[in-house]
Formats: sequence, C-alpha cells, structure tokens
Amino acid sequence: MKRELYLETTPLNEAIEKWLKKLESQGFLKAFPGEKVMVSESLGRITAEPVMARLSSPFYHSSAMDGYAVKYQETFGASETSPKKLKLSEQAVYVDTGDPMPDGFNAVIMIEDVNVIKSQESGVRSQDSELRIPNSELIEIIEPATPWQNVRVIGEDIVATELILPENHRIRPVDVGAMIAGGHIDINVRKKPRVVIIPTGTEIVEPGTNLKRGDIIEYNSRVLGGLVSEWGGEAIRFRIVPDNLDELKDAILEAHNAGDMVIVNAGASSGSEDFTSKAISETGEVILHGVSIKPGKPVIIGVVKNKPVLGIPGYPVSAFITFNLFAKPVIYKWQGIEMEPPEVLISVLSRQVASTLGQEEFLRVKIGKVGDKFIATPVSRGAGVLMSLVRADGFVRIPAMSEGIGAGSEVNVELLRTKNEIENTIVCIGSHDNALDLLANSLKKKYLKLSLSSAHVGSMGGLMALKKGEAHIAGTHLLDEETGEYNVSSVKRLLSDRRIILVNLVYREQGLLVLKGNPKNIRGFEDLTREDVVFINRQAGAGTRLLTDKHLREFRIKPEDVKGYEREEYTHMGVASAVLTGIADTGLAILTSAKALGLDFIPVAKERYDLAVPFEFYNTEMIRALLSIITEDNEFRDMVANLGGYDINDMGKVMYDG
Repeated sequence: MKRELYLETTPLNEAIEKWLKKLESQGFLKAFPGEKVMVSESLGRITAEPVMARLSSPFYHSSAMDGYAVKYQETFGASETSPKKLKLSEQAVYVDTGDPMPDGFNAVIMIEDVNVIKSQESGVRSQDSELRIPNSELIEIIEPATPWQNVRVIGEDIVATELILPENHRIRPVDVGAMIAGGHIDINVRKKPRVVIIPTGTEIVEPGTNLKRGDIIEYNSRVLGGLVSEWGGEAIRFRIVPDNLDELKDAILEAHNAGDMVIVNAGASSGSEDFTSKAISETGEVILHGVSIKPGKPVIIGVVKNKPVLGIPGYPVSAFITFNLFAKPVIYKWQGIEMEPPEVLISVLSRQVASTLGQEEFLRVKIGKVGDKFIATPVSRGAGVLMSLVRADGFVRIPAMSEGIGAGSEVNVELLRTKNEIENTIVCIGSHDNALDLLANSLKKKYLKLSLSSAHVGSMGGLMALKKGEAHIAGTHLLDEETGEYNVSSVKRLLSDRRIILVNLVYREQGLLVLKGNPKNIRGFEDLTREDVVFINRQAGAGTRLLTDKHLREFRIKPEDVKGYEREEYTHMGVASAVLTGIADTGLAILTSAKALGLDFIPVAKERYDLAVPFEFYNTEMIRALLSIITEDNEFRDMVANLGGYDINDMGKVMYDG
C-alpha cells in the first residue's frame, strides 16, 4: 500500500478554528437536546431548560423557632413591670421549629422568653367571664411580639414560578436541594455526549494479558475515557482493532452508530501500518492531517456521516494534548457550556530550553515555590513518557516562531494542579535515589497537605539549583578524591556564601550492574575497553558519573575507549533497565536498583548520600515535617532498609553545618 504522508502542517490556532468552523457550518456544534433524569441523580449535569419553582418553599406559614404561637395583637402592653399572661390552647399554642402555624396566629415567641405558670382556682379569671379556671396553664411574657416574628412565611425561600436555575447551568449539590424544595422530582438535562474510543495496533494487548516481547499494554483509552467523564460526557471503549485498513474502516462505521464522536487512537502518523487517515477519508472526509505542535503533530481531524472523527497519535502525551485541544471544546459546546480557561501561574524557568522552530511546543514542567518565587523546571519532553504527565504541574507553551526560552525567563504555566498544592510542595533537585520515592510517600501519608517533588539532574546540578534559588533541598553524593570525604568540600566550594546543612539520608553501595549470571564475565572497570562490552553512563554532573570518571582515570582508560560512554541515563533505575533490556552490558548504579530488577552486582564503592538544606529553609514547617520522617519514622527507616544495599545508621544525622 502506498505510504501516506501528512496532508499539511497547520498552525494550531488555525487548525482549531478550521475544525470548529467546519462542525458549526454543518450544524454539528448545537447544544444537545434534553433528557429526563431524577433530580436526585442530576448532580454535575447541565440543565437543558430553565427550572421554575412548582411550589413555594415553605408552602405554608411555619414556625422558625421552638416556642409559642400567638396573635401579636394580644401581646400588646407586656413589659417587665407588667407581664402579660396568655392562656394556652386559646391564646398561645406550643410549636416546634417547622410546625405549621395554627390558623389565626401570626407570631412566635421563643421558648426561652416564656415563663409557663400554673393558674390556681383562686388566682386567675377567664378574660370572657368571671368564672375561675381550675388548674389551667398560662404563659407569661414580658415583651410584646411583632407581626410574623419568628415565622417563616409562605415563599420565604422560594416563590412558586420563580427561576431556580437557568438553562445551561451545571448542577451543584445546593441546586439539587433547591429543585426538590421547589417541587421537582425529575428535570430536563442535556444528553451526555457519547464518545467512542477505538484503540488500535496489532501490538496492543488488554491489561492482565500474559505479555510477550513486543506487546504494549493498552491504557490510552482509559486516560481519554477519564477525561471524557471529567468533561461531562460518557466514554465508550471500543475493542482493540489491529493494524488492518478494512477492519479499521468497519470499526469506525460501527463506532459511528454507537456515539456522537469517534476517536481513533494511534495509526495517525505516516508509517507502513498507520491506516487512520486513509480509513477516515474512505468512510468520510479528512479536514486536515498534521498540526504544528510538539508533541502531537500527526493529529487527524475529520467527519464521517455527519459526526466528528479524530485520529490522535498513539504516544500517551501526544494523545493527551491533542484530545484536550480538539475534543474538549466540542464536548463542552454539545452541553451548552463554555470551557473555563486554565489557571495560569507566572513562574521563572530554571534552565534554558531549546525548541524546534515552526512548532508550538507544550513543555511539561514541575513548579515549586522557593522563597517568594515560583520556579518551573522542565521534565521529560518525550511524547511517550506518561509519567511526565503524572509528575508535571503544568504546561509552558513555547510559540511556534521561537527557538526556545532562556534560563531565568518569566513564563506562563497552564496549571494541571492547584496553586495551593504547588505552594505546599518541597522541591528536591539533585541526585537520584530510590529512598526519595519512599520519603515522598511517607511525607504524603503523614502530612496530607505536603508533597515532595524530585527532579534528577545529578549532585552537581542539585547544588547549583540551591545556588540559584531553585530548590529547597538537594540530594548529593560528591566525593572529594583528595580527602575521601563526601559532599562537604563541594558545598564549601559552590555555596560558600550560604549556610548549608548536610543531613545524611543513607550510605549506599555503588557497583557495576550485569545480567543474572554475568554472561560476559565482567569483573570491573578494566573490562569496559573490551570490544564486546557496551557501557551505559550517567549524565554529566551526577555523582555516579564523577565516580565513573575517577575509576577510569585510576585504570588509565580514556572515555573514548569505552563503548557507550556517551549514552546517558538520569537515574539508577534507568541504568538498571538499560542493562536488563540489552541496551547495555553494564553500568554503574546502586545495589538497590540491581535488586529491584534481578541483576547481578559487582561492588565498587560505598558512598554517603546526603540532603543539602539551606539554613533559611531548615526550620520551615515543610522541611521540619520532612526531617521528622527521616529522624523519627521507624516505618520509613524499615522500608529503606528492606530495599537492600543501604546503611541507615546515620539517617537523619547532621553531617555538616556551615
């Protein structure tokens, strides 16, 4: 089959405008008609017509207090010096809050303002005769009542025929109560948009399948379905469709009959097994194929038999972004509501970012409030890195005609988390260690409002982040080769103008990772020059990279003589994964990562891993909470110890303060 390339590369704003205008011109963007639902089940739905009160609330005069209903005219003249006595049942009737007012009564005196007395046969005459009233109860008041005092009159809350809710209103819990109070049992709401999501790909398998090499677990449809639910729609997940043009065309037509919009996930690019564009064009019309964004360029926009069809890329980040851009506005318009603009936070970009000219890039960033500034730090930019979305606090849009943004520039971040969550996040930048993940979980478990965010840029990068005011703490394990001491000399050299406190987290073993059984019989660094051995390195500035270079110098090995020296990973687990999957034969990492993935370990060094904390943050509420986990939480200490390869004897100990 002839390979199809992108039809065009359209600027984002132009693509969205073209998409919406096409749908509007064909009448596809009208708000959906209504359907009846029970008011009790209407929460979150959108009203399809105005809701008018059928009843007044209350629909009778009722007492607003516990007390005695009276006729206010009969209370005139009451005072402390001349109390007024009223006869129960005739002039005063006891009522509880909410009770209907007795006919003819028009005020309520609170029970605490009434004195109930027993009349004696010799004491009180009836107002109508000279007859004495044996054993009759009276109340005594010392202040006259005013008309309708402590009475909820008819319609005090809701008056019959008044507007309770307008059309195109999202129903809240209080709205549910108001509609019920106004006499409604059911209500007319917009029909939920039904979005059919078709996962495609011969390599895609259902969760729980026994996996074989080349399988990819299908999860994009669950992510997209969750977004549809958040936006007020109903997601319908279609069966997985293999890479076959005829099967995909049949699936699109079947999905068309089941929903209001069809989403084809994957196959949107121009590879030999990417059939989405052709399938849409042969069953309907492709409006455009290719948008100038990164990630998400190969998105396809089309219409099949009067219904919108989107072909979105298979990479999860691309799918998330393009689905938000092109599906969300349509789903909202169908419900008759406007999309709320994202919350935007002005932040300072922590490092320079280069970008491709001609493509609008959606840069994922982590944000932390360090001092009085919000600092945005870029995370992974790969279109296939789902965890970059999990970890990201927001997006920075880099304009298509920009080649990047300089470090220290102010940027607008479209938030994925709330500003309050960000303000309660501890920013840790520096060396990676698995114990940080456990620390983040323990912190969140014990202190619900706090979070720990870690970015792995190496020990040197962490200390420089502290220097530039971009982090609260930094993980570091920098060895001074002359003194044999860890971290202190680096802190003194790089942060001489700051008071920094080094708190030990762990001692850990570093070594060369190899496959189980060590099939290439790697014994140490001396074997890295062998032709059949491929090495995987850590990034420049990482403590592990410095340890690698130290040993290479000791063995008088030049970096260029090590195959794979230039290939870098940013975490110990990244190195372990590279060895496990055959990308490399060995790499330097901590023992814990070897244990996690079932690799063999050749010990090289025991090192000290500390947290560097600037003094100005040391006594803040957030950092004291974090340190309390390290110093006092036995459960956390046990979890770290159980990872293996750690010495926790000095955990929480201040190793340096200067």
